[in-house]
Amino acid sequence: MPEDVEMNDSAQPAAVAAPAAADAPAPAPEIASVVEAGSLTKEVRRISRAVRLTVALRRRLAAPDVAAFLAFALPPSSEAFTRLSPLLPKEDGSEMDVDTAAPAAQVSIKHGLPEIEIYCYLLVLIFLIDHKKYDEAKACANSSIARLKNLNRRTVDVLASRLYSYYSYVHELTNSLAEIRGTLLGLHRMATLHHDELGQETLLNLLLRNYLHYNLYDQAEKLRSKAPRFEAHSNQQFCRYLFYLGKIRTIQLEYTDAKESLLQAARKAPTAARGFRIQCNKWAILVRLLLGEIPERTVFMQKGMKAALTPYFELTNAVRVGDLEVFRAVAEKFGSTFSADRTSNLIVRLRHNVIRTGLRNISISYSRISLADIAKKLRLDTKTAVADAESIVAKAIRDGAIDATIDHANGWVVSKETGDVYSTNEPQAAFNSRIAFCLNMHNEAVKALRFPPNSHKEKESAEKRRERLQQEEELAKHMAEEEDDDF
Repeated sequence: MPEDVEMNDSAQPAAVAAPAAADAPAPAPEIASVVEAGSLTKEVRRISRAVRLTVALRRRLAAPDVAAFLAFALPPSSEAFTRLSPLLPKEDGSEMDVDTAAPAAQVSIKHGLPEIEIYCYLLVLIFLIDHKKYDEAKACANSSIARLKNLNRRTVDVLASRLYSYYSYVHELTNSLAEIRGTLLGLHRMATLHHDELGQETLLNLLLRNYLHYNLYDQAEKLRSKAPRFEAHSNQQFCRYLFYLGKIRTIQLEYTDAKESLLQAARKAPTAARGFRIQCNKWAILVRLLLGEIPERTVFMQKGMKAALTPYFELTNAVRVGDLEVFRAVAEKFGSTFSADRTSNLIVRLRHNVIRTGLRNISISYSRISLADIAKKLRLDTKTAVADAESIVAKAIRDGAIDATIDHANGWVVSKETGDVYSTNEPQAAFNSRIAFCLNMHNEAVKALRFPPNSHKEKESAEKRRERLQQEEELAKHMAEEEDDDF
């Protein structure tokens, strides 16, 4: 989901704010012409370019800029203008006075274009969210969704996917996600019938986020398994899907699949999406601990993540040592952090892994040890500590965690000598997993390669080549800004 942008709330006089708005580039002429060209030529890439231009301008937009754009792009008598104008902030206790007559000659060609209208909804919604006007933003989002239900144009799909995201986001900010679940399901069905794959991708992620927000993991898995799948159109949406899939798999105890999904989401996420990558790493660390693995120290020392991952670093140390007392202390010390991350239930699951790790260390250190001493070293503080220790040891032997036998008559645990690991299948399994990882990465790299259409049939002229290179440079310039905004 797009993140709420912190704006400077310090009050400034109107006379001081006016020059700043004047210095900022006005969105009306360029963006309106780009959206119009995309609508008339039915080129979706032009609509995408308009969205990227909005990303570059959003932090410098002021209320007069947005009002001027509405006056430039919409006729005063239109329903969209009537709905959107009152939602903008008022100045000096009265509604903003916008001169709608001046640009009328320029706007006449845009009056009948739904793309212009939907873009106006998007621009106003972004502005209201950035300025924390959540009630007005909800009204704007509801109006935009009602308008989108009557449209079926491929050039609107890019704008619609952004509106869906902000529609869900503003309801999440106002703690009313449950109210829109039915609407999102209806929109997903409509996107499927219209063959709007980008909309399906976005809405599926929004529905998964909606279900997971209320811990409805079974419903989320049912929806995910029955929803149509196709090649990803957006890297950001694919990363989100992998993250939600990893969370579902973790709760369902399918740790191997969860680990793969979470690590892939963290790798594919843009470098600028630090918050998203931190969440992926938190869940991936816990999943690896639940699998019996110890994450490398470099995972916790990634740039910009050290402070956020400190609680999980101390938790990993407690699991690695196998000390139940240290584990309890860490869980209590960072309990509020784990609750905020919604990983408390996974921390509870880790207790068994801590005991098993401690038991493995004991098994390696002692060839024979009594069950009472095991209970004491594991710090089992129950009244039936010896019986609990016997049960834990028996389960660890059955699961293959330790290679030992229990002498019930004498109350001993006798460890067997450690054999040569290279005589087992473990090296083969390790090499197999590494080879599979490399092959998967190679296949993804091959799929990501892009070639100009019909490059093998005709040679492009020098003018076309210059135009193509210019478009690619412009696209690369705006993609970084888009990725920074999306996360």
